[in-house]
Amino acid sequence: MKRLSTRSWLALAGLLIAAGSGPSRAAQPAPNHPVAKATFAAGCFWCVEAAFDKVPGVISTTSGYTGGTKKNPTYEEVSAGGTGHAESVEVAYDPAKVSYEKLLDTFWHNVDPLVKDRQFCDAGHQYRSAIFYHDETQKRLAEASRTEVQKRFKQPIQTEIVAAAQFYPAEEYHQDYYKKNPLRYKFYRSGCGRDKRLTELWGSSGE
Repeated sequence: MKRLSTRSWLALAGLLIAAGSGPSRAAQPAPNHPVAKATFAAGCFWCVEAAFDKVPGVISTTSGYTGGTKKNPTYEEVSAGGTGHAESVEVAYDPAKVSYEKLLDTFWHNVDPLVKDRQFCDAGHQYRSAIFYHDETQKRLAEASRTEVQKRFKQPIQTEIVAAAQFYPAEEYHQDYYKKNPLRYKFYRSGCGRDKRLTELWGSSGE
């Protein structure tokens, strides 16, 4: 896989630094309020985690794999293709503090919705953009948001909207990678052209 020469080596280089850390913790839920889940795929899950951690009301983010058929897939299996999974991020949030619509807005501004089976420098079905809805309300809101986004572009939106399936957390060294390995993360993000493309699409670089 071509991506092994860039991002995979960066991930492995940060493995020792990553030891002992867990999923991102951005907030605590309000007392007596249930925690809701949202799941998104927008290419590199390091970058998606970084974007959602900045949203007030988000409790935690977890990088992982979903949308495929292989049980307990590894990073190597997913990144090589063939498992059907997409690199994804599961977002736990307090609906009393942040709406699902706000999460959708964050998602769209951190994705290139005009390409199929690719995000920035990462190519393959495992890097597709997708919204994995957890109930009919999320499905309705996701579809409405896609309709609004389509009005902005002449090219068709390629982002999938599909029912959430089993989510498998990624290996520990991938969790909070942008915090544990900030220089390597910035090197990857810059080299991948993510911010440049997001600025072209949205007028800002995401996050």
